Amino acid sequence: MNKFTCVGDIGSLDMAIREAMEIKKDRFAFTELGKNKTLLMIFFNSSLRTRLSTQKAAMNLGMNVMVLDVNQGAWKLETERGVIMDGDKAEHLLEAIPVMGSYCDIIGVRSFAGLKNKKEDYEEMVIEQFIKYSGRPVFSMEAATRHPLQSFADLITIEEFKTKPRPKVVMTWAPHPKALPQAVPNSFAEWMNATDYDFVITHPRGYELDPKFVGNAVVEYDQRKAFEGADFIYAKNWSAYTDPNYGAVLSTDRDWTVDSDKMALTDNAFFMHCLPVRRNMIVTDDVIESERSIVIPEAANREISAQVVIKRLLESL
Repeated sequence: MNKFTCVGDIGSLDMAIREAMEIKKDRFAFTELGKNKTLLMIFFNSSLRTRLSTQKAAMNLGMNVMVLDVNQGAWKLETERGVIMDGDKAEHLLEAIPVMGSYCDIIGVRSFAGLKNKKEDYEEMVIEQFIKYSGRPVFSMEAATRHPLQSFADLITIEEFKTKPRPKVVMTWAPHPKALPQAVPNSFAEWMNATDYDFVITHPRGYELDPKFVGNAVVEYDQRKAFEGADFIYAKNWSAYTDPNYGAVLSTDRDWTVDSDKMALTDNAFFMHCLPVRRNMIVTDDVIESERSIVIPEAANREISAQVVIKRLLESL
């Protein structure tokens, strides 16, 4: 594996899960693999879980780690070609990328969608330029359209907690005061569609995702109906994908907040969320604090998903 941006890059999910479980038993079994190797983590956007879990995973593998916050610790970077650089951006990404590549062995990139131009966001210009020009294996720490490390951790978590071979997994839209990208729901849907789970997506009309990510999922506009018999509830907000409302907040309807009344419709489902979560917007206090909330084990598995990915990238060097 020489890059990781989507579920297709990981290969067999069964093998990936088995590898994750082995790493979880002994996080330090492969410290020689990363000895004298350097990971460069580049953040165009803020992070907590991704930053800490990925850095820890690389350290578990014996790697040196460098972290660059582009908006705080570097020159402002221009990302578009053909522009006259007479503004506040002092360096172009096309010069910066190969320079970065010369200082490391593997690169992780985090760059969110701008939510202003759908075509530009869905072309994944930033991470694709790193893949093309860095000369190094590159993995996504969340891009404009996907967050594969999160989705891999979500899958590991479901596999650990499921009580039947084919659980019903429901991804539900929930209200949020700000416009958020579609990366997490896109990615979660893509990974769930790669399993044999019974997968349902529920959201208000107008919040339809890109059909290529929806795939074979059942789309249900009645949230309560979608929750019936569910084994896992995955709550997440996203802004509108379809034109002419791309990136817009169409609704903050609190009727879509995940509460105990709706969870009672499920088959004693586990509650999941990628975090950070807006309490009493996305989910009520009693649900996220309940014994069926697995948001903390889910977050902890971010270290494991990152370690599997980095290990495989190291093995490709």
